[in-house]
Amino acid sequence: MNETVIWYLCRWLSIGMLLVSLMSGMSLAASQNSSLSQDIRSTIELARTAWIDRDADALAQLFTEDGILIVPGQRWQGRDRIRSEIAKFARDYTDVSISIHRIIIDRNLAAVEWHYEDTAKATGKRNRSDDAIVIEVENGRISYWREYFDPAGK
Repeated sequence: MNETVIWYLCRWLSIGMLLVSLMSGMSLAASQNSSLSQDIRSTIELARTAWIDRDADALAQLFTEDGILIVPGQRWQGRDRIRSEIAKFARDYTDVSISIHRIIIDRNLAAVEWHYEDTAKATGKRNRSDDAIVIEVENGRISYWREYFDPAGK
């Protein structure tokens, strides 16, 4: 073989190795992103279950120590405050049901659409709301949760 042929073979071999390396890196990134998405999806399901069970401890544990939960007219920051406010909710409402319609995940952010219902213990009134939620996750815990719904239930 002459030197030109060897040079071209080495060049193509180098390019091939580079492409294989790049594709392997993309597969790893896609796999990690898929794993993160599944973790966020699981966290959302755990939050849904905690709301349904009216379990203030379980819900609060899903948040970072300084996490924020915002609903129309209310802003609770810190795991202890979130636990306290959810415990109040649990005393006043019962028969919670939540149907998740859509979850959209991009890196560590999620948007959720769900239909929410509960019953006020004091009046027996059934409350219904279509709800949109924006969530940010840090190190496997919710750092930000903001709900958008019509507080009048219309």
